[in-house]
Amino acid sequence: MFCAIYKSPKKENTYLYIKTKDDFSDVPEALLSTFGTPQFVMVLKLSHERKLALADINKVREQLSSQGYYLQIPPPVTNLLDEYKARKSENNT
Repeated sequence: MFCAIYKSPKKENTYLYIKTKDDFSDVPEALLSTFGTPQFVMVLKLSHERKLALADINKVREQLSSQGYYLQIPPPVTNLLDEYKARKSENNT
């Protein structure tokens, strides 16, 4: 299975995977307006042997088959101050 990957000009580290290059017909209009004008990155073969940096390849393949696209968003940013406070309060008890 091949897919085309596009990056968002509005949202850093946000990528849209679609089944066919330049065919955004399966992507909801609301998502495209939030995503911005997709910027082509590459065509990629999604084989079971391949690993993706921030996405589960099986989930990508499943969503491409079922809904026609996969949206990869960056993981949430860790709030280091909250972690520090939590550790500090654990040490004080």
